Amino acid sequence: MKFKITMKDPDGFANSIREAADGETENKDEAEQRAEELKQYTKKWFKYEEYLTVEIDTESGAAAGTIKVCEI
Repeated sequence: MKFKITMKDPDGFANSIREAADGETENKDEAEQRAEELKQYTKKWFKYEEYLTVEIDTESGAAAGTIKVCEI
């Protein structure tokens, strides 16, 4: 069986992007720019910067027991 789950967590997305950007530099302007770059990079997986859909595969075969992040 394959099924999809969509999760919504706007704070988790924003906080994680901010932490990643802040961890790369102490310069506030550079961190802002890096955060924007990271948001652009993640657009193919996150809808509205808060929705993420994963597909879980429980079928037999090579992909059994896997979870994949779905592109939007």
